[in-house]
Amino acid sequence: MPQVDHIYYAEADLRAEPARAPYPIVLVHGAGGTHLHWPPQVRRLPGFRTLAVDLPGHGRSEGVGEQEIDAYVRRLVSWAEAVGFSQALWVGHSMGGAIVLSLALAYPEKVRGLGLVATGARLPVNARLLESTAHAETFPLAVETIMKWAFSPQASPRLRKLAAQRMQEVRHTVVHNDFAACNRFDVSKRLGDIRPPAVVIHGTADKMTPYYYGEFLAQAIPQARLVTVPDAGHMVMLERPEEVAKALRAFAEQVLAA
Repeated sequence: MPQVDHIYYAEADLRAEPARAPYPIVLVHGAGGTHLHWPPQVRRLPGFRTLAVDLPGHGRSEGVGEQEIDAYVRRLVSWAEAVGFSQALWVGHSMGGAIVLSLALAYPEKVRGLGLVATGARLPVNARLLESTAHAETFPLAVETIMKWAFSPQASPRLRKLAAQRMQEVRHTVVHNDFAACNRFDVSKRLGDIRPPAVVIHGTADKMTPYYYGEFLAQAIPQARLVTVPDAGHMVMLERPEEVAKALRAFAEQVLAA
């Protein structure tokens, strides 16, 4: 689990024939997250090399985070060059989806395909949430609110508790800047310019990025299809890891075949 260009990543290479899948799958977490937001089933896709990153200032990565989505894009492009690959299948959850969408628009030659998990072309953030993440004394309350919105009623209390603990380990200023960057993000009028194929994975019980956000992405991106996960919330990959892993692996196989 190395760190390159000040970015930590967890790597799993389960390729029987490396030449068959010459580019990796890169997993990009959402606001205030880490690579552990991707469960083992997703981080270890049979037949593929997967790299799950901690964005700058998150998890085990150095730095203080970024304040704009495009700045995260530039950091990831630099990191990819340092790791030694020129193309990837980029998968992003929530803010990570904003990052990979922006990457596909700015650097289309680096993208073989897009996995868009519980994300949207715009990611407006509740004003009270922005305010409460800005201050250390109100940050625990903000995390509590985020956990209420991020999971479906069916999610286990243990899963919610673990996710809350992990978010509280990230500096509140990093989480606040992430949400502020999401609030400024909007590529809704540019989706028709995205050329790589995409799979959109969205839960119907998502309160943070409602299901219609995913429907819009799937309709507006020329080569996109929608995978619906019934009754799953915003943290769909933690609530339903097998279903998300199956959808991503099927999509990756489709991209390889093409």
